[in-house]
Amino acid sequence: MSGVGVVSSCSCLRPGTWLLKPGMQKMSSFTLHTAARCAAKDYYEVLVLGGGTGGITMSARMKRKVGAGNVAVVEPSKTHYYQPLWTLVGGGAKQLATSARPTESVMPKGVEWIKSRVTALDPDKNCVWLENDIKISYKYLIIALGISLHYEKIKGLPEGFHHPKIGSNYSVHTVEKTWKALQDFKEGNAIFTFPNTPVKCAGAPQKIMYLSEAYWRKTGKRSKANIMFNTSLGVIFGVKKYADALLEIIKERNIAVNYKHNLVEVRADKQEAVFENLDKPGVTEVYEYEMLHVTPPMGPPDVLINSPVSDGVGWVDVDKETLQHKKYPNVFGIGDCTNLPTSKTAAAVAAQSGVLDKTISLVMKNQLPTKKYDGYTSCPLVTGYNKVILAEFDYDAQPLETFPVDQSKERVTMYHMKADMMPFLYWNALLK
Repeated sequence: MSGVGVVSSCSCLRPGTWLLKPGMQKMSSFTLHTAARCAAKDYYEVLVLGGGTGGITMSARMKRKVGAGNVAVVEPSKTHYYQPLWTLVGGGAKQLATSARPTESVMPKGVEWIKSRVTALDPDKNCVWLENDIKISYKYLIIALGISLHYEKIKGLPEGFHHPKIGSNYSVHTVEKTWKALQDFKEGNAIFTFPNTPVKCAGAPQKIMYLSEAYWRKTGKRSKANIMFNTSLGVIFGVKKYADALLEIIKERNIAVNYKHNLVEVRADKQEAVFENLDKPGVTEVYEYEMLHVTPPMGPPDVLINSPVSDGVGWVDVDKETLQHKKYPNVFGIGDCTNLPTSKTAAAVAAQSGVLDKTISLVMKNQLPTKKYDGYTSCPLVTGYNKVILAEFDYDAQPLETFPVDQSKERVTMYHMKADMMPFLYWNALLK
């Protein structure tokens, strides 16, 4: 997790239960690789890396299994953020302070909080290394390190954020600049970007665009705004049912979409954004802007790149149904840092936590995991200041909806669930 204890950028946590349908795992034998107990505070029965949504949720669950004092969380950040709220902060509908709480206040009572960073993982010896060459051993390891933002991979950033008219809802340092740019807009191009990497919540880059359009309609500036969504993807959204609904909204609101356009440079002093045409590698186009919202390239945390627990790219290599590591049976992954082939959202973490809880319970009893994660994830697509399309789907990009209504329709009730109900459930239920 980079810089601050941020969490995934979509907030809809499957209402009511956080559970998934049970399933049966194919049987295969394994031998648990465990460590000898070391001196106090050098060893924990369960060690959790990362204090974001997945890390705090799983540490609370593990405390109930192995007892207070036997679980530790490694997390350097003093503040825990509920980042799904930042869409509304960037749109002026919520205050940034409402998304933050001290990490100490969300850490489960009795769980040890190790205020440090992980510098290396050694799963063959059941230990990790922290800053100052501190070694911590474990019996079971849960990796919940989140995803890293890479503004620096765009030429001209992050220093470009010192200029006006540019913001990003993905960072605590730049989300309020989005709202300022939105308010200061006068006339010209308003550009919203989507990078050529995996991201937290594929819908988030669009949400601020719809909020901006609504704000300018409300303030009489809409006719002066040429709104563009420049995306590296070839589709507006990965699930056809919701993509069709979004395309209708885009058409109705006269928004231009430029597919296969990847932001490669920002010339903030000139208010210019440079995009590469991914269908014509090396060919770039320069756009002037009056407002620019940047969704940064993202990737696995540095500590996971070339780590024994990671795949060739750097994501934690876990079984997509059980969340158990493919090579190390006492290592598990959850959330944005894993290579699970689903959207990276807080809703996904909520669903994964129930499955992982069952997986670890059985592994602790030397039994094979049986509960299966179906890839459930969710993204409440904010399309206005009182409208949301609630997208819920599985590994196969098929709708997996909770409510007995057509969730591809914009609804006021879904907006209130996103803005009010989900933050309450997050702080008072999921994390506990």
